[in-house]
Amino acid sequence: MKSFYKTGLRIGLISYRSNPHCGGQGVYIRHLSHALSDLGHQVEVIAGPPDPLLNAGVNLTMLDTLDLYNPENLFRTPRIDELKDPVNLIEWLDISAMGYPEPMTFGMRVKRYMKGRTKRYDILHDNQSLSYGVLSLTRDLPVTATIHHPITVDRRLALKATRSFYKKLQVLRWYSFIGMQKRVARRLSSIITVSDSSKTDIAKEFKIPASRLKTVPNGIDLDNFFPLDHVKKEPGRLIVTNSADMPLKGLYHLLYALKGVLTQKNVSLTVIGIPKKNGGIENLVKKLDLGRHINFTGRIDHQRFVLEYAKAQIAVVPSMYEGFGLPVGEAMACRVPVICTTGGALPEVAGDAAKLVPPGDAKALEKAIIELLEDEKQRENLACRGYERVKREFTWEKCAMRTVQIYREVIDDYHRL
Repeated sequence: MKSFYKTGLRIGLISYRSNPHCGGQGVYIRHLSHALSDLGHQVEVIAGPPDPLLNAGVNLTMLDTLDLYNPENLFRTPRIDELKDPVNLIEWLDISAMGYPEPMTFGMRVKRYMKGRTKRYDILHDNQSLSYGVLSLTRDLPVTATIHHPITVDRRLALKATRSFYKKLQVLRWYSFIGMQKRVARRLSSIITVSDSSKTDIAKEFKIPASRLKTVPNGIDLDNFFPLDHVKKEPGRLIVTNSADMPLKGLYHLLYALKGVLTQKNVSLTVIGIPKKNGGIENLVKKLDLGRHINFTGRIDHQRFVLEYAKAQIAVVPSMYEGFGLPVGEAMACRVPVICTTGGALPEVAGDAAKLVPPGDAKALEKAIIELLEDEKQRENLACRGYERVKREFTWEKCAMRTVQIYREVIDDYHRL
């Protein structure tokens, strides 16, 4: 194995949205780049906002963008001088027409940045922008991409969650970038994905031969997620790590389950994050009269995050679908028993170390929470099994080593043509 990694590669990692604390893509790019660098490879991350907060040893190039999805200045109106750049103009016009152009326009920016620089890299690795600009670079050097899960699933669930014809049109317009992603993915020789479940679904949804998809499971950040054995568990305390209004994340179903649990048990729910003002989650909390039983933490640092896990008796992951499921692995790394759905790849991550329920089934979720609250021995058993499973199966070093093997195969195939 050592001789395989003796010669370091020059790797360009492309990531159009790179939040290092939430969202699987930002976490992925941060930890994979570190692990690749630790293996002795030269890594440059070419990123859009926000800053991915990379460690020393990984080079970072932040490309100028309009940054219209910055939560502190969401959908701001660009200055006139900014719109003199044709890429900025395209982005602004598309957003004004209710589209989501960022994957496409970031690819244009990458193509512009790469002009005269392609010889600096042995391989480019695109983190799910799947844009025409990145595809055009395949003429000059080997390119692969990671698809975490098929975004067609997000679109389908979003359409199902609304009855309004006008809102359905908005959803279709927002997800119009999927056509580009399908066309680009079909022309890449090899694609990385993070679970066998995603592999199957991407092959079906994007009409790509399964043989061109390679599964490399994500790692879990064991430096930032770990047990705090000295912290006392609070009876009846549940934790969930997603406050989003997105139907994909299933928080709606957990709130209905919580309402049912409260008829039998005195419980509280800690939600990491904060919901959209006057959005669906906030309105449902009011409708179900759950306000005094729920604590939304807002944005918190890793130290507080681990403390919140340590105080919880059970972590719940109610997602309708996940391409991998970092929250399951992070909870297990903190030695917290997990209840999760069978949506997408969650059973692959959980293995036999979690209590599984069908996605979208609030009653099943309610029953599982009550059963686990009443069974201390089962909680301890699941917590220990999950902790050992994460340490054994899901390290970023292992992820990076498998990724490098795919890089070398892509490079060899490119130079054989």
